[in-house]
Amino acid sequence: MSTTHVFSDNPALADSWHAVARSGDVAPGPLSVRVLGRPYVLWRDPEGVVTASADRCPHREAPLSAGTVIDGCLQCCYHGWQFGAGGRCVLVPSAQPGVPVPPRAHLAPVGATERYGLVWICPGVPREDIPKIVQEDDPSFRRLNPDVQVWQASATRMVDNFLDITHFPFVHAGTIGGETDEVVPRLELEQLDDSFFGYAYEVTVSNPEIAVATSGVQGAEAVARRMSSGFALPFACRSTIAYETGLEHILLLLSTPIDDVTSYFVFVVWRNDDFSVPSDEVLRFDLAIGAEDKLMLERLDGVLPIDLAGTVSVQSDKPSVEWRRRFAALLAAD
Repeated sequence: MSTTHVFSDNPALADSWHAVARSGDVAPGPLSVRVLGRPYVLWRDPEGVVTASADRCPHREAPLSAGTVIDGCLQCCYHGWQFGAGGRCVLVPSAQPGVPVPPRAHLAPVGATERYGLVWICPGVPREDIPKIVQEDDPSFRRLNPDVQVWQASATRMVDNFLDITHFPFVHAGTIGGETDEVVPRLELEQLDDSFFGYAYEVTVSNPEIAVATSGVQGAEAVARRMSSGFALPFACRSTIAYETGLEHILLLLSTPIDDVTSYFVFVVWRNDDFSVPSDEVLRFDLAIGAEDKLMLERLDGVLPIDLAGTVSVQSDKPSVEWRRRFAALLAAD
């Protein structure tokens, strides 16, 4: 656990949406999560709506995530107090009949919503909406939701990594990097759409047997990709991949700070394939690539310096440099 806070206690980040679980992970709950150094509990209320609050009973401060959900009401494990829709306290078992629930017994609401098969929370007041992925509403695409992972890495380093292609030949030598050119052409940054800022490029990558289910290309040692990589503050990245066959593979890469140096890694895939390949086979290659990133990032200590002078950057680092500049401005706003 981080003992100092470089960014995770900044109010601007509390006012952002953070992905913390798959929708199916809250069924019915309770589920314990930790975001920006603070514990929260998730459960589904009597209408099946995901509800979030601080993981603390207002009575004697027991962790609510250690309780149970009964007909959509979260019951504290200590004295049996129950909390329903919106976190309202609906039962104090020890109270005399007719005695109203104390006003301060209700849980303070925490913003919670579901999108892209994920549960998102916003501890404060949202400044921006969740980034838009247009393929979510396109019936020619299917969505795949792998498990949420915990990485012993700072979300700042994860975003830096996901915006970078120069590590492909080295970190990803066992998956996509074997055929990738080490020299990177000049990158031009642009607003990719309403949500993401980044760059478009073309790259040739390896196509080992493990990749065939993902690339859809049989018998080729390498495949050409048209790609874009971009970010939406604070920690969302998106990679779009288009193959010459017309197959598109969209990756939403989400880094949610548990604290400064530990993060949830959540990714979502959209594909316009014929839906015939099982999702586990499609995801196997993306998971292998992610495992290579995880191994590298967990070797790095602490937070990526937010001050640009703290590291040396070159032309190919322009996307990360721009993200750091905008991220620093976001933190400075508060």
